[in-house]
Amino acid sequence: MKRKWNSVTIIAALLGATLSTAKVSAQQQKDAQLLRVREAVWRSWFADDTKTLEKLVPPGTIVISAGDKEWKNQAEVFRAAAEFHAKGGKLIRLEFPRTEVQHFGDVAIIYSKYLVETEQEGKRSAISGRATEVFVLRNGQWTNPGWHTDAEK
Repeated sequence: MKRKWNSVTIIAALLGATLSTAKVSAQQQKDAQLLRVREAVWRSWFADDTKTLEKLVPPGTIVISAGDKEWKNQAEVFRAAAEFHAKGGKLIRLEFPRTEVQHFGDVAIIYSKYLVETEQEGKRSAISGRATEVFVLRNGQWTNPGWHTDAEK
């Protein structure tokens, strides 16, 4: 009888481990998709890819950026991207050396350190800082309705 219970215990433990691994794998896939969308938002801004920005940065967006006195809305985010691109601005490098994600149902918060190198009028400049970004899953698509960035000094 004891041997039978040991077998049941082992089977239950293996099943639990398998289910736990499946949950972790599903979460890793969800995070990978989320992080691809986050990167698309950043790259689309620097490229002034309005079509992608409209898909990923919804109306009602609120943005707090390092050094800006006023908060931005969706239209101002799009306008800033257009101005950067119109002045010949180019993204040279985009890195997120540290990223952590928290999930709350259909809402995810991404905390990151970032490094951005750009070129404008033949001059390169780099900034680094921290970002807190809010993402919401709507109709199967992650959107980015808000973020806050700061710059390291």
